[in-house]
Amino acid sequence: MKMTPAAIFVGSLMILLAVIVVVVYVPWSTIDTAPSDIFRDRSPLEAQGRLIYKANGCVYCHSQSIRTIDWGLGAQRIAQAGDYIADSPVQLGSARNGPDLSQAGGEHPDDWHIAHFMNPRYTSPNSIMPSFSFLSEEEMYALTRYVQSLGFKDADVRMERQRYWKKKAIEAYEAGPEENIEWLHDHVPQGWRDIPNPYPTTAAGLARGHKIYQEFCAGCHSPIGDGMGPAQPWIYPPPFNFTTLKNREISGGILYYQIMNGITGTAMPYFKKHLESEKIWEVGNYIAVYFIDQSDANTEPRGIDASWEP
Repeated sequence: MKMTPAAIFVGSLMILLAVIVVVVYVPWSTIDTAPSDIFRDRSPLEAQGRLIYKANGCVYCHSQSIRTIDWGLGAQRIAQAGDYIADSPVQLGSARNGPDLSQAGGEHPDDWHIAHFMNPRYTSPNSIMPSFSFLSEEEMYALTRYVQSLGFKDADVRMERQRYWKKKAIEAYEAGPEENIEWLHDHVPQGWRDIPNPYPTTAAGLARGHKIYQEFCAGCHSPIGDGMGPAQPWIYPPPFNFTTLKNREISGGILYYQIMNGITGTAMPYFKKHLESEKIWEVGNYIAVYFIDQSDANTEPRGIDASWEP
């Protein structure tokens, strides 16, 4: 066969057709288009928020497809094709400049999201996400509703939990500082209340705790721990004022538990997926030393010192 123009043209078409069959037709013909077990239709407001999400290019940084290789990120459920049957185009994304949002609904209460959209540094001081304060109040609320719908029925369960505990948290806060502190600590299991911080207070440990506090906490609790950080105007009940804990015999275990698990219903998120155990102890000790003026670090009951301890 001679390499005539006609042969080159026909051969190119055959190669293109083979690529289309393998890359487009086979995946399309084998995909499961049935709704997944968590799927539900979006409300009109959630659909409006999705348009705002799409128009502002959020998909360029946030993926929406948890994969088997992502278990280490704390995913609770692998994404399925049936999760996206109502989306056109599907906003899966591939970048991980920001966190995956496929199950973001109910991870935080609404006021956390509003503060985050106003300026992401308010809630996540190291965030590279741009501010969306140019959105109107209605647009920001619609965008929040869309993010809170991600995860569908599972997100609805998480949102119900957020609303239930937010009501309780507001009641406790409005009852006064004494009642609020009592309510917060009553929900820490007794075993944790009796545990002192197991690591000694050292200059290096406090320096590490300070760095962690700046990276994760200062936007809400402020650099001096009084709860008047830049996120405060958009959060209710407001961020906790650590200085109100002075002279209250607060154990390292109480601080650890609340930093680890967060306080659902409030803007205080959990950090058990972000910080290793030692970092939680160290930021807790930094708070205890500098804001509460009381630390039980390395006191009884204590076990065997770690090998690296001075």
